[in-house]
Amino acid sequence: MAKVPTKKTVKKETKRLVLLDTHAIIHRAYHALPDFASPTGEPTGALYGLSAMLLKMVAELKPDYIVAAYDLPKPTYRHEAFVGYKGTRAKIEDDLVRQIERSRDVLKALSIPLYECEGFEADDVLGTIVEQMKKRDDIEIVITSGDMDTLQLVDGNRVRVFTLRKGMHDTILYGEKDVQARFGFGPKLLPDYKGLRGDPSDNIPGIAGIGEKTATTLVTTFGSLKDIYTALKKDEQKVIASGVTARTVKLLQEGKEDAEFSKMLATIRRDVPISFVLPEKTWSESVDTSVVTTLFTELGFRSLTARLKEHFGRSEKLFEDAPEPVKEIISARDLEEARLGLWLLNSDMTSPSEEDILAYAKTESLKVAHTKIVADLHKEGLTPLLETIEKPLTPVLTKMTDVGIRLDVEYLKELSRDYHSELDALARRIYQHAGGEFNINSPRQLGDVLFEKMGLKGGKKTSTGQRSTRESELQKLVDAHPIINEILEYRELQKLLSTYIDAFPSLIGEDGRLHTTFMQMGTTTGRLSSQNPNLQNIPIRTELGRAVRGAFVAEKGYALVAFDYSQIELRIAAIMSRDEKLVKTFHEGGDIHTTVAAEIFGVAPEDVTVDMRRTAKVINFGIIYGMGANALAATAKMSRSDAQKYLAEYEKTFVGLREYISRAKGEVRKKGYTETLFGRRRQLSAIRSPLPFMQAEAERQAVNAPIQGTSADIIKVAMIRADEYITKNNLSPDVRLVLQIHDELIFEVREDSVSTIVPVMKEIMETALSPEKAGGVPVLTEASSGKRWSEMKRVSTKLKV
Repeated sequence: MAKVPTKKTVKKETKRLVLLDTHAIIHRAYHALPDFASPTGEPTGALYGLSAMLLKMVAELKPDYIVAAYDLPKPTYRHEAFVGYKGTRAKIEDDLVRQIERSRDVLKALSIPLYECEGFEADDVLGTIVEQMKKRDDIEIVITSGDMDTLQLVDGNRVRVFTLRKGMHDTILYGEKDVQARFGFGPKLLPDYKGLRGDPSDNIPGIAGIGEKTATTLVTTFGSLKDIYTALKKDEQKVIASGVTARTVKLLQEGKEDAEFSKMLATIRRDVPISFVLPEKTWSESVDTSVVTTLFTELGFRSLTARLKEHFGRSEKLFEDAPEPVKEIISARDLEEARLGLWLLNSDMTSPSEEDILAYAKTESLKVAHTKIVADLHKEGLTPLLETIEKPLTPVLTKMTDVGIRLDVEYLKELSRDYHSELDALARRIYQHAGGEFNINSPRQLGDVLFEKMGLKGGKKTSTGQRSTRESELQKLVDAHPIINEILEYRELQKLLSTYIDAFPSLIGEDGRLHTTFMQMGTTTGRLSSQNPNLQNIPIRTELGRAVRGAFVAEKGYALVAFDYSQIELRIAAIMSRDEKLVKTFHEGGDIHTTVAAEIFGVAPEDVTVDMRRTAKVINFGIIYGMGANALAATAKMSRSDAQKYLAEYEKTFVGLREYISRAKGEVRKKGYTETLFGRRRQLSAIRSPLPFMQAEAERQAVNAPIQGTSADIIKVAMIRADEYITKNNLSPDVRLVLQIHDELIFEVREDSVSTIVPVMKEIMETALSPEKAGGVPVLTEASSGKRWSEMKRVSTKLKV
């Protein structure tokens, strides 16, 4: 983080002017951040980065004035002088162009005036403003940029540059001494340095054959280009005697014209025809945070809205004359109802805050906002969902958090010793394959070892030009070398240790139990999530991961009893699509994967092999998750042509499901949201995005969201009814719900009550979806019990009379 001197270090009357190199910041953000989208599907990754950088700059620099400089799309005088200027840069993507245009709205909302001039770059505009302000000893200037091209404008501590080292968070403030320390020479010599070395990012040629090291030596030894050529003309041998090679001297002599031309291209102009006027009001007097909040809400920048309040709040004294607001009293019940209601109205507004509630209602009154949200719920037909599911669920989750689940600490310690030992052994084997030690956790070092040193082929290039070592990329190389499997196993072990095995003991309460916090409004689909710690992702796919579940145990005299919905999402897909073959298979109690395998492979059910059933299973789940031919081929380890053939056969056979998929995509295009069987909505405004990849992702979610959301609704209803049964029959603490993991409920039950409770809870869960909604498709659960979560055995589900 940049260390910014406080204003106590300058004259009391000195004001700080911050100049924004807007395009440089936007470009940096675009390539550094993921592809975010607003609630309306508008691309916003670069806009988010720009906004976040501005808030960071305001917090650290405390500017009195902020002014932005812009590039214009037309060629500059540099392009006219040199056709190849910036010629190596790829064409700007359409979504970046849109965000550059939209960034003007961000600056307008933040009350930041803009300066630009056709034929010149933003750097030239900045240089001109610096030049026009140089006689003002009551103004200090800080240039905020996404790169270091403006460092040549640095002048002592009067003009400094606030820029990014890497990513969007690591910043540094350059004064003249800092530039000297980095390059070995002062700011004024940077154009001379580029005249010699060139600048690959702008395609400035420099002198062919002279690189960074030689250019630095020449500038630090002799100074400017003029000084270098004066020395050469005066005494060539003396120049060689100073350590410059004869080859370099020849390159200098032959490339003098190129050097001077390149210096001209690299030099920031200070004579752009603009007249800069310092704003009449300071920035803090001009900005209206309500305008900024409105725009941030429109763009979906919820985290920045919170940061806006933090940076621009009353602690910053931005509104010294405004009266202190009276804290409005609203009941905890109404506030929770408003939060739940807002989330149901806008699924993207997960875990909404008070600020989100006020922003939605466009008011500063929580009472007014609560009234509006309740009215909107009624208007949209969402009140039943609030009243029958979400509000009754809240106390159930509170009970689960309070009860917690017991952990076997000694088991975790033993598992930790074993896994750390195996981790060390894996590291030794990896080093042996690699021919030496390196940091396995460093993507750069790992990439160098795999793709440079060992010569493995693969790994997509990242935005920084490195070869990707993400798991998805390494999975493609598992057959290329034994080191790949061991790296993947190393990563799995390390994650298990850091996330679960070594972390859990410190989170256990005084009662010896782990108390996770269940997040009712934490997802866009309606599913529950949990935090401190997250228990929704306890591994189960591998033997190493399953061992973690062994740490979850029942209290003495109790057993853990789990109820897991059987193939719930496929059953819901059958219900929602009304596909005759799927409905018939479930109604008759058949195996859905065997049925599908028989259809797509054209064999009798009794002739379906294990491999055929496995492929059908991948296709079944792939269809409802929007999997295409490429993903199916990779997952099922088959050729793309086979995958395409099987998908085509599937769609041809299961007509009802195919029509549901088409219908779901059409509905979301029309409405902008999907609905579950219970009326829960998932906003998918990206369906209207101008970007094809965002539309495609929205279409994929349009198929799956109603299915996954309905599954979440069903298990919530089951939780509420289970709690009602326990309360009505005074069964607590003999029976207590301790965990919900997606489609599974886990109870802690007194051992002598297990045989009685199992059939009752099974019936509650299987009737959570009414027969009318189920449409002939049975919703089934499987029950199991044991002292440890990892050792659960199937139990009888016959109801005792």
